[in-house]
Amino acid sequence: MQQFQHYIGGTFSDGAAQFDSVDPATGQVWAKMPEARRADVNAAVRAARQAFLSPQWAGMSASARGKLLSGLADLIAQNAARLAELETRDTGKIIRETSAQIAYVADYYRYYAGLADKIEGAHLPIDKPDMEVWLRREPIGVVAAVVPWNSQLFLSAVKIGPALAAGCTVVLKASEEGPAPMLEFARIFDQAGFPPGVLNIVTGFGAECGAVLTSHPDVDHVAFTGGADTARQIVRNSAENLASTSLELGGKSPFIVFEDADLDSAVNAQVAGIFAASGQSCVAGSRLVLSDRIKDAFLARLKQKAEAAVIGPPDDMATEVGPLCTRAQVSRAEDLIAASETAGARVVTGGRPLEGDGYYFPPTILDCSGAPDAPCLTQEVFGPVLSVVSFTSEDEALQIANDTAFGLASGVFTRDLTRAHRMIRGIRAGIVWVNTYRAVSPIAPFGGHGLSGHGREGGLQAALDYTKVKTVWLRTSDDPIPDPFVMR
Repeated sequence: MQQFQHYIGGTFSDGAAQFDSVDPATGQVWAKMPEARRADVNAAVRAARQAFLSPQWAGMSASARGKLLSGLADLIAQNAARLAELETRDTGKIIRETSAQIAYVADYYRYYAGLADKIEGAHLPIDKPDMEVWLRREPIGVVAAVVPWNSQLFLSAVKIGPALAAGCTVVLKASEEGPAPMLEFARIFDQAGFPPGVLNIVTGFGAECGAVLTSHPDVDHVAFTGGADTARQIVRNSAENLASTSLELGGKSPFIVFEDADLDSAVNAQVAGIFAASGQSCVAGSRLVLSDRIKDAFLARLKQKAEAAVIGPPDDMATEVGPLCTRAQVSRAEDLIAASETAGARVVTGGRPLEGDGYYFPPTILDCSGAPDAPCLTQEVFGPVLSVVSFTSEDEALQIANDTAFGLASGVFTRDLTRAHRMIRGIRAGIVWVNTYRAVSPIAPFGGHGLSGHGREGGLQAALDYTKVKTVWLRTSDDPIPDPFVMR
C-alpha cells in the first residue's frame, strides 16, 4: 500500500486525515492519500504568501525564474516514466497516452521558462509634455490552481508554468480522484531549487479543501479546470476574496464532416477525438455532425474501428481503450444512454458497461437522428460515448454546431477552403480544428466561452493573465509644482 504526502512550504507532511485511492482497472484500493482540511489549506496559502513577499522570490530576476523552470522541465523529462506509471495506476488512463503526454509536459515548462523574461510593459505617448508614463506588468499574487483528475500533469503545467514565469506563487489542489501523479510531481519540484513555498500541493475534498482554498483572503487568482457546477461554486467563493478567475470547463464539441472530406482521415480523427482517453477529455469531439450523403458509409467505418478497439489493462501498451476513472462515471454514462434511447436515439454499438473487475465501458455510438433532445447530445458524458446527427446543408451544419450552451472546441473536415473559412467564422467556440483534431502546443492558447468558461491557457496570453498592470507617472520638469490655492 503506497503512501503519499502533501507538499507545503518546501516540506512533505501528512494531512489531517487519509483517504483511499482506488485503481480503476481493478476497483481495488492501492494507495493512501493525505486529506487536506482547513488547517492544511491555511498553512499552504500562508507559505505561498510568505514566499511571494520574500526577497528570495520577489527579488529574483525574471531570467533566473526562467532558469529554474528550465531545470524543472529537465527533471520532468527524466522522471516521465514514473509519472506516467502513477497517472495510469491512479486514473486508468492508458500508458501509451500518459507516456506521450507527460513527455510533452516538459515542453510546456520549457516554453514558459523562455517566456519568463519576455513579459514586457509599455511606454505610453502621454498627452502631457512634462510627464513620462509607462506600464509595469507585475505578478498578480498567490494563485489557487484547482485541477481535475484527467491529465493532471498537463492541466497543472498550463497553470503552474505561466504563474511562476510571471513571478506568482501557487497552491495547487490536486483532484481527490487520482492525485498520485501530482503528489509525486511535488517530489520532483522539490529538487528543482525553487525557494520554499513557491509551489504547494495538497489534495482533499470540496468543503474542507476546495472551498477553503478558493475563498481564502490571501488568494489573488483562482485558475480552475473542471465542470460548470463546481465553477459556479468557485465564482461564489471568489466573492469572499474578490479573486480574479480563469475557468477552463467542459464541452460538447461538434465534429463536422462534409461529403468532400477525406473519410479515412476524418474517421481516424473522430476515433482519436472521442475514444482517446476513454472519452474523458474536455475537448472530446462528442457530437458527430455528418453530411447525410456520407452518413451510412462513415458510420460503417467508424463502427468497425470502435468494435476493433483493444480494451484492456491501462498499463499494457497494446491497450487502446482503458477504464473510466470512477464507478460514478460508469453510472452516469449508463443513465444518459438510457435516457437518450427513451428520447429516440439508437445504439449503433456499445452502450453497456463491460462485466468483470474495473470500470470499463466500451466505445459507444448513438444515432440521434430524429432525437434532438437526447441527453447525450446536450450533456457532457465524459466517457467514450459519441452522439451522431446528420445535416443536408452547410447552414444546417452550422446551426447544429452552435446549438449548445458550451463553446470550447470544434472540428471541421472538408477539402473546400472557402467553406472551411466560412465555418471558422461561424462556429462559436474557442478552438476550431480544420482537417485535424486534438492538436495542442504550448505556443497556442486554448479555452472557451459560455459553459466552457473564460480565460485562456497556453501561449503568451496565459502568462499575461497572471500579471496586473501598474501605471507609473514620472514628472520630468524641474519647475516647482504650482500652489493650487494661489489664484493666477
